[in-house]
Amino acid sequence: MEPMMKKFQQKYRRARDEMDRWDELQSRLVSQFVNASSIIDRLDVLRDTKNYGILGSVNGIKETLLGKQMEALEMIFCSMKETMKEFYGIVMSFEKIASDGNQLLRGGSIPTAQKQLKIGIWPSLEECVDGLQTIHEMHQSEYLLKSSIVSSLTWKCRWVHHSGVVLLF
Repeated sequence: MEPMMKKFQQKYRRARDEMDRWDELQSRLVSQFVNASSIIDRLDVLRDTKNYGILGSVNGIKETLLGKQMEALEMIFCSMKETMKEFYGIVMSFEKIASDGNQLLRGGSIPTAQKQLKIGIWPSLEECVDGLQTIHEMHQSEYLLKSSIVSSLTWKCRWVHHSGVVLLF
């Protein structure tokens, strides 16, 4: 049974590596949200001509600044979608790890009693498989929530191209 436990330890090490990647992506996504929020907060200030002072006399300054901010916001939204693709890749990796663990246990000729046997502090082989499945399900649920939030992000504005200048209404 010990060789089988070593195989499960390898699966859990691989899952741990994926969880570390998940944490890195989580930090990146939070940073992207903060950056998008900052831009959105600035848009109200940039829309009001009185906030430009003497620069208000520069032809097209308001439209140019608003356009640049909208471009930056669009880039952040695209980056968020790319981050979500990476999250999805990790979810798929967890699914494979769980499936491989299940196959490892089901494909072997281990009696049911041994699958449920605990040795010292080690979990049973069935608990190992259940744990891998739980890790997959937790991350899949979190991914679906994140994906729903990111895909619902929209900015209600109307872009009108007039003489090469982007205007916002």
